[in-house]
Amino acid sequence: MSRQEFTISGAKQYHHAGPVRWIASHMLHNKRPLFFWIIYSIGATILLSASRPFIGQAFDEVTRPHPDVSHLARIALIILGLALVGGVCDITARFSAEFLADRMSRDARDELYLNLLGKSQTFHNRQRVGDIMARANDDISLLGQMVNPGLDLILDSTLGLVIPIIFIGFINPQLLIAPLIFTVLYALALRGYTRELDPITTAQRNNFGLLNAGLAETITGIDVVKSTAQEQQEREKYARNARAYRAAYVRNGQIQARYLPPLLLAITLVAAFAHAVFLMSQHVISLGDLVAFMGLMSMLRFPTFISIFSFSLVQLGIAASGRILSIMREETELDENAGGHRGVIKGEIAFEHVTFGYGGEPILRDVSFTASPGQTVAIVGQTGSGKSTLTKLVNRTYDVTAGRVLVDGIDTRDWALESLRSQISTIEQDIFLFSRTIAENIAFSRGQQVSREEIERAAKDAQAHEFIMGFKDGYDTLVGERGVTLSGGQRQRLAIARALVTDPRILILDDSTSAIDSATEDEIQRAIRRLLEGRTTLLITHRLSQIRWADKILVLQQGRVIDQGTHEELLGRCALYRRIFAHYDTVLPDPAAIGE
Repeated sequence: MSRQEFTISGAKQYHHAGPVRWIASHMLHNKRPLFFWIIYSIGATILLSASRPFIGQAFDEVTRPHPDVSHLARIALIILGLALVGGVCDITARFSAEFLADRMSRDARDELYLNLLGKSQTFHNRQRVGDIMARANDDISLLGQMVNPGLDLILDSTLGLVIPIIFIGFINPQLLIAPLIFTVLYALALRGYTRELDPITTAQRNNFGLLNAGLAETITGIDVVKSTAQEQQEREKYARNARAYRAAYVRNGQIQARYLPPLLLAITLVAAFAHAVFLMSQHVISLGDLVAFMGLMSMLRFPTFISIFSFSLVQLGIAASGRILSIMREETELDENAGGHRGVIKGEIAFEHVTFGYGGEPILRDVSFTASPGQTVAIVGQTGSGKSTLTKLVNRTYDVTAGRVLVDGIDTRDWALESLRSQISTIEQDIFLFSRTIAENIAFSRGQQVSREEIERAAKDAQAHEFIMGFKDGYDTLVGERGVTLSGGQRQRLAIARALVTDPRILILDDSTSAIDSATEDEIQRAIRRLLEGRTTLLITHRLSQIRWADKILVLQQGRVIDQGTHEELLGRCALYRRIFAHYDTVLPDPAAIGE
């Protein structure tokens, strides 16, 4: 099993060796509907085929000089009984197939969602959200359609080919010549059809993913598109992707137009009838046998004509499964280490000769520093110096390339990931809020385990209660997707409230007050001071008033810590530190004046 950041104990395991094996493993996890589907499909086809010889017997009886009416009545009742029981079997088979398809779609969607939750941040950084959504929605829907009606029709058509031929053999083995030749030619034609169709269906799904990804990017960045007047460019890009998607469908239609089995069947029916008439003229078979034989031959129409549709659905389902698997099989860099260390974090952080890069040139080089429990460590440096990257190593968003990051003297890689991350909170400049109520966003990190009183207390401490109550629905106000209905300052105060509810032992503030207006800055500063109390804090900021709070300041340049100390010490000895703040007001407010 591949490494994951998040798993559920007892979750079902499926084969990921290939699309067909993955589909089969999903089907085998639903044995009961699978069994009912196959058994009742076989029963329905046998009963339908069995009625044809009785119809032939009825013809023989009718053509006699003195037909036995009672015998005809018995035959009629038998045919009626076969039809009724066969109908019940058919309904049960169709219900089982639909149940199996829905179960498989549900399980596949759950598996993919769980797999995505377990992927590392590095993996998600490489993905296009629109393409992921196409796989999670459309491709999984195609998986269900592949089972029903796709595989359901293939099973029916296969049974509708094999079982009638068996009944033909019972009438007279000589009648098997035409249907057996047709079966061989049909199988060869079908093999060529599916081979030709396979790359086209794969292209269809890939082109749809590109189309969906481009659309999602445009909608997500609609403010940039409009502000730069690039609507025409985005329209042309969408049109190109749509044309590629359409071209794959046209190619699919061209392949289907050359589908040979219907022509082969027409020739076979003529040859079969001529052969049967010849045998009847030689008194090898009766008129009733001829009628029964042609009735059974007519059953071959269904598998012949439905295969052009059913095999297309199966090919699309296999192509979709391949796209889903390609995501799930991608290796992730981190593992949840469920058996790792668990415990209450005291808050000591130590970087020991840490080097880190995203695969290319290192972003951090030989970084070493310590933070004692309860200390606030400010991190300053020019843009691109690695400040944010450094903080992401503490909660194992990424793992170090070399060196060690220790929390309470234990390497972060030796911690159980859930235990480590649940005690670390990060508030970034770009605050993400879910399209849920304000209360649910504040309580997100603790879910149902937090009371309304705790939510309101955290909001008051974060100076958010007043603006929340200004909304008509208060804490039950729905926040727009990504929090677009709130101002930057409001979003950041909700993020502070969310961190207060979590009560983290380690806090990371990444330029988290950049969007706070000057009118409310003093209130926000008080909220942050309360937030910092008793917590080890890594603080990235350009606000000098906040830097003055720090017990220690790290100065980064091109991924290296070139100096560390207090504000006064660094002003006296670090030229880079002085240059960083040369454009800022050098008159700093006294932290004591802000209050605790």
